[in-house]
Parts: sequence; structure tokens; C-alpha cells
Amino acid sequence: MLLFKGMRRVKTQLKTPVDLVLIRYSTAATNSSHDQNGRPTTTQVLQLPLVSPPAADSSSASLAKLNSQHLPENHTSWMPSPYTAPGKTLSQYKKLSKFRLTSLVVITTAGGYAMAPAAFDPASFVMCTLGTGLVSAAANAINQYHEVPFDSQMSRTKNRVLVTGQMTPLHAVTFAVVSATAGLSMLYFGTNGLTAALGAGNLFLYTTIYTPLKRISIVNTWIGSVVGAIPPLMGWAGCAGTLDAGAMILAGILYAWQFPHFNALSWNLRPDYSRAGYRMMAVTNPGLCRRTALRYSVAIAGLSVMAPVLDVTNYWFALETLPLNAYFAYLAYKFHEKSDSGTSRKLFRFSLIHLPALMLLFLANKKEWFFGKSASEEKKKESSYLALKQSASSLGNVLPVAVAEEGPR
Repeated sequence: MLLFKGMRRVKTQLKTPVDLVLIRYSTAATNSSHDQNGRPTTTQVLQLPLVSPPAADSSSASLAKLNSQHLPENHTSWMPSPYTAPGKTLSQYKKLSKFRLTSLVVITTAGGYAMAPAAFDPASFVMCTLGTGLVSAAANAINQYHEVPFDSQMSRTKNRVLVTGQMTPLHAVTFAVVSATAGLSMLYFGTNGLTAALGAGNLFLYTTIYTPLKRISIVNTWIGSVVGAIPPLMGWAGCAGTLDAGAMILAGILYAWQFPHFNALSWNLRPDYSRAGYRMMAVTNPGLCRRTALRYSVAIAGLSVMAPVLDVTNYWFALETLPLNAYFAYLAYKFHEKSDSGTSRKLFRFSLIHLPALMLLFLANKKEWFFGKSASEEKKKESSYLALKQSASSLGNVLPVAVAEEGPR
């Protein structure tokens, strides 16, 4: 049999299929070398050991011995797919639910609950945040179920549990159904119907519209931003039972924040997104990607100024958030002017600091805290007190006249 190494032919004594496998771990011949006069020296040929194939009636023990003799020590042991590693179920569920992303959703929901003009109820707070987290976990599981063929083509997602076969698709779908059912039940029975409706709508929007739209149009980024803006509305509705202008300020900030955050993240992932066929701004329209990041970073500063105007926070909030938002806009401007891995990473990393800091400033500068009855109940009580006082004063003006008329009799 003849094996080729470069342009030279080297004779080897490969007579069996096992010998062909061994060529991966052995060298058939050395490279030709030359002496000082430029003449080729004699080629050294390494003879591979002749291994006879196991007989048809040989046992598995002889095959294992053969493998141990000729395979390297660091060879890969292939596992059947799908397989479930013992003791790793909880870790796999965390990966399937995108635990860090779900944690961010829960944090923004808790922020919306805390900023609502109503009394803090620990029981409804736990039901609201936990229910929202379960709905988010279900949405992420369904997202991964749909995107297995595309995740396998991206370096960032190729190790996900469904791609690597650590979990069966049926297992993932079952997890999503149970999580969604439990989460929506908590939201409906533990808070109110409005919160549950927002959760169900967000689940539908993420799994049915946003996920397939990622391979169709760059509009998916705007739809995804709407998905990220709904959790603070769920927290607000879970506490107050209604939505007002203050809730829209929180949702608007979350909506705007996702553009500089995601555009900066996607900039360095353009080869992955392009290979998988995802229609992202960073791939199809880099100029729009840069401009959108800058515009919405400036919009966050404008929305922060509107918060005290709408009685969500005090006026110190606008002053305290000014340097934070200004630096965020500055990094977006640097990304707009010179888009490279350095500016995109700086913008992305600061976005992870910017949002939690902004939420903390919201809480520290809340206009009014309600530890008893809600704001609506306090307003009703105040209005009824004023009406009673007004009626009493008018009654006092009438009674003396009546007494004066009855006096002469």
C-alpha cells in the first residue's frame, strides 16, 4: 500500500483495517532532509507494527486490550447522544433556562414592583418574581429547542445542552411546559390577572415572534427589546394592580438600554451570527447598528429626566443619574465613531454595570414609599375626608339660619 507524505511516496506494511487506524497516531515517514551540499539524504521509513485483526469469535476483552495498546492515553471517549450525566440535572436546567438572563429579568421585575405606588406585600412579591422567573425559564427553553441546528454553528452556543445531546428535546419541552404552567399560575393566583396576561403575552412574543424573526429581519432586535421591557411592567402591575405613566418610564428605560447593550455584544459575534444565518444589525447593516446604539443611549438620559416630572422619583434622581448616563452615551459615541472589538467590549461591559446602578438610584430616590395602604386608597381616603369636611362646613352655614327662623315662634 502507498501512503503520500507531501510529494513523496512511502511504502508501508499496512495490511489490515486496524493498521489504517493506527496511521492517525504514528508517523509513516520522516521529512526528507538535505546535507550541506544540497544533496538529499536517505529517507528513514518507520515501520508500523503489524496487528492482526481480531478473530470473529474473539471476546470484547481482547478488543479492549488492543485499544489500550495502540490508542493514546488522552483519547476522547465518545458518549451516546443524548446522554444524561448523573448529578448534573440541576446544572442542565440552569443552562436550559439561561440562568443569568433569567436572573436579570427577575431583578427588573423586582425593581418594577418596588417602584410601584403601593404597599409592599412580601407574599405577592415572592409570587410575582418567582412566577416571572419561571415564565422566563420556559421561554428560554423553547427558544433553545427551536434553535438547535443554528446554535450548533455558533462558537458561543455550540455547547448548549440540547446541541451536545445532554438533554432530549422532549425533556426540554416538558420542562418548558411545567415551568410556564407553574409560573403563570403563580402570577394569576398570587398577584392578579393583569400580571398573568403580561407574562403570557411576553412568553408568546418571545417564542412565536421573536425567535423565528431572528432569521428573517433585523426588526427582531426591536421586538426583543419589547420583550425585555415587559418584566418591569409585570412587577409594577403585580404590586399596584394597574399601569400608569411611572410604569412606562421604567419600561422605556429597559427598552432603550437593550440597544447599546445588544448591539455592542453582537458586534464581536458577527462571524457566528452570519454563519448561523441570523439577521442582526451588526451583520446586515453595521452603520444602523452603530447609530441605534448611540441614539438609545441618549434616550435613556432623557427618560431619566422625565422620571421626577411624572412623580416617579424626586428631582435628585435626574442629577444623580446624569454622570452615569453621560458616560454611557460617551461609550456609545466612541463605538459609533470607531467600531472595533475594544469599543464594543467597553460599551457592553459598562452596560452590565449601568442598568443595576440605575435601578438602585430609582429605589434610592423613589418619590414616596407606602408601607400601609396603597396610594390609590390613600387618595380615596383623603378625597372622602375633604368631601366630608366640605359638607360639614356647608351644614354649619345652614343650621344658624334655621334656628333664627324658628326663634320668634
